[in-house]
Amino acid sequence: MFDSLSERLNRTLKNIRGQGRITESNVKDTLREVRMALLEADVALPVVRVFVDQVRERALGKEVLQSLSPGQALIKIVREELEKVMGEANEELDLSTRPPAVILMAGLQGSGKTTSVAKLSRWLRERKKKSVLVASADVYRPAAIDQLETLAREVEVDFFPSNPSQDPVDIATAAIEQARKQMKDVVIIDTAGRLHVDEEMMGEIKRLHAAIDPVETLFVVDSMTGQDAANTARAFDQALPLTGVILTKTDGDARGGAALSIRHITGKPIKFLGVGEKTTALESFHPDRLASRILGMGDMLSLIEEAEQKVDRKEAEKLAKKVAKGKGFNLEDFRSQLQQMQNMGGIGALMDKMPGMANVPEAVKNNIDDKQFKRLEAIINSMTPHERRFPQVIKGSRKRRIAQGSGTQVQDVNRLLKQFTQMQKMMKKMSKGGMSKMLRGLKGRMPPGMPF
Repeated sequence: MFDSLSERLNRTLKNIRGQGRITESNVKDTLREVRMALLEADVALPVVRVFVDQVRERALGKEVLQSLSPGQALIKIVREELEKVMGEANEELDLSTRPPAVILMAGLQGSGKTTSVAKLSRWLRERKKKSVLVASADVYRPAAIDQLETLAREVEVDFFPSNPSQDPVDIATAAIEQARKQMKDVVIIDTAGRLHVDEEMMGEIKRLHAAIDPVETLFVVDSMTGQDAANTARAFDQALPLTGVILTKTDGDARGGAALSIRHITGKPIKFLGVGEKTTALESFHPDRLASRILGMGDMLSLIEEAEQKVDRKEAEKLAKKVAKGKGFNLEDFRSQLQQMQNMGGIGALMDKMPGMANVPEAVKNNIDDKQFKRLEAIINSMTPHERRFPQVIKGSRKRRIAQGSGTQVQDVNRLLKQFTQMQKMMKKMSKGGMSKMLRGLKGRMPPGMPF
């Protein structure tokens, strides 16, 4: 996420990090580079101007000049100003109303609105323990209603049936009435994607908004459109009283212009980030955490929250007890670890939140590919239960059969077994001498891209 912006800013700030003295000259040089980095990231020019002016003013004040480590003080200022541009603090959904709380979703065509409805429904059910009903008032796009019904089934929330012959206002009011009867906590209304220049469609959503009076009106926008996302959100806000923004497809956005521009241009908070295609790939937006990630400082709080939500605690406890008793770590355990890693978004998503990742060489980052985890899992799945429990029996003919069954090469099977053997040794050390021994043994021994 925002890799090119992060890389450029880190390269610029690295030169000043260890400076024992900050002068007007080196502040000017640094801010020129920061300005270029932000413009290349497609951050809106008014936002860049305000940001650079604020950093300059603080950088030439007592806060930095009298600091014992002025370089670090300047970086702290950059981080705080990034937070300020993006909104300073997380703004949660306001659901403090008599149930059902109504959420209206608006946005352009192709912004990922229907998928975001499903992601938000799942987030509300799992994180906030809310009962949710979803309904589609998109009577224009073929199969939009069917798509939402399928997604609702996947995320285990109730779906209100509708059809393209109905009026969107009638669909929404009927869905809210049903939610009231069923005592649902939240109703999410999906709407048709529209262009902000389309007066007829904008008139329809205004009519819909007036009829249902939602507590939250969320604008769903594609992060990849950069500062255009902020301009579009502003145009929508002039027609609808938006309460927040969901920024989608941020996992594929190397620039970050939308995230840094939206709050300043619209005055509306970003409430969620869509970070992948899966219905679990939705994160609350925390400006402080994202600023840290952009500056290569990691985001351990989000990492911990994600682990609490997505790691199978029973499996983890079972493995911990097994290791503590000195019982063998086998390929079934190894596969379970790979699956847990994929549940958390893969190694790429985890590395994005790890502190110090900005200092990892580009060659190593490029070597990390989540597909290799699926390949490893496919190889393990091609083994018999006996082979998974007793990997030492896997020799020549078995390796050939496993490679053929998983669509890989014998060399791939050998590589997996080698990695597994290293992991097994670490587990033995852990059972005998604790974590410190395991970490010492791990250092420098695992191949790039492996999480262990």
